[in-house]
Amino acid sequence: MAANAIDQTRRMLSLVTYLRERPGAHVADVARAFGITEDELISDLDVLPMCGTSFRGGDLLDIDTDGDRIWWHNPDDVAAPLRLAADEATALLVAARAVATLPGLRESDREALLRATAKLEAAAGEAAGASSRLSVTFESEGGVFAEVDRAISERRRLWVRYYSPARDELTEREVDPIRLFAVGHTYMEAWCRLSEARRTFRLDRVAEIRILDEHAAPPELELRDLSAGLVQPSADDPEVVVEVGPGGRWVAEYYPHDRAEELPDGGLRITLRTPDPASLRRLGLRLGSDGRIAEPRELADNARAAAAAALAAYEDA
Repeated sequence: MAANAIDQTRRMLSLVTYLRERPGAHVADVARAFGITEDELISDLDVLPMCGTSFRGGDLLDIDTDGDRIWWHNPDDVAAPLRLAADEATALLVAARAVATLPGLRESDREALLRATAKLEAAAGEAAGASSRLSVTFESEGGVFAEVDRAISERRRLWVRYYSPARDELTEREVDPIRLFAVGHTYMEAWCRLSEARRTFRLDRVAEIRILDEHAAPPELELRDLSAGLVQPSADDPEVVVEVGPGGRWVAEYYPHDRAEELPDGGLRITLRTPDPASLRRLGLRLGSDGRIAEPRELADNARAAAAAALAAYEDA
């Protein structure tokens, strides 16, 4: 399966540490260690020299290869003490203080964050003053996180009103929470009493939540390995083909896919798999003139009908 930009970024972050500890590493050995092809590794190495060692650019990573071995000529630059400009220090301090106020944050984590914030304030000096006049809050998702975290610790059932984007509707259901995790967004994995199956709920889509008196009793389930991402299509899932123009190439970056073929106009023909093809109808609407669903035919017809209905609604208005 083709990797997306997020996967590549994570890999390159690990690659920096790996190469620093192994000067002159062989290309074949590094590719084998990361489970990628040598061509994919060379592609990563083509990008790394464009990465700077500060938020504003400046010194770049001086990494090259002769096709057999990899050399990093300025690794000590990365180890140099980090120096922050006033606006960079302000942004970090505001973000740190905001996260420290999140409901449901474990006390040990909150204390560690506050200690780190205090050190940053001391290092920032006068720049820290501006940050004290700014604040950010996470009211909705933070409150949901706190309720889910409490329900898990007390082994209690939850009632939620949840927005399902695939169906564009709010549903009410009772769930037995299993765990919280973050993959880009924060999610709750739970046993849903409405569908009698394991379901994943994105916290920012929970419109309302309430802890019930009932004891939560999810069945014994093996936790999924999320190291490869939240969405892990199966080879048995239905195949969907999406054709996009140059403005829609982002689809290949955000959707796991089997292959992406170049089109003459600079676009892509992307083949992916999903257990619920209907959930991609919204993708077709979002693409607009930048792309279309080509296969399966019934999904393509459904997306066109939805687009026509949306346009008609605008004309009536």
